[in-house]
Amino acid sequence: MSEQYAFILKAKTRPEMAEAFETLFRAYVEPSRQEPGCIEYHMLRDKQDPSLFMFFEVWADKAALDVHSALPHMTAFFEKRMDYLERDFDIQMIDMLSASSANR
Repeated sequence: MSEQYAFILKAKTRPEMAEAFETLFRAYVEPSRQEPGCIEYHMLRDKQDPSLFMFFEVWADKAALDVHSALPHMTAFFEKRMDYLERDFDIQMIDMLSASSANR
């Protein structure tokens, strides 16, 4: 059995692009959650800094994330991400110490 692949991704947007980034990615949340390898997928926004977004994602394995990352809308965004971002993504790998609550 493969180990789950989990991380927190921080996206620090350019202040003038924060709303556009939110609009773009809100539309991706539900479809991402429907992908076969998705266990958890959450989009969050910092209350103190509205240009800072976080994604909490748990995938069945790295292969499932690779499938997600290769989808046309994800590759298109990745190529133009710096139009939205102040700095590139900060990705923190994590270990899940508790079971997913997504399907309770």
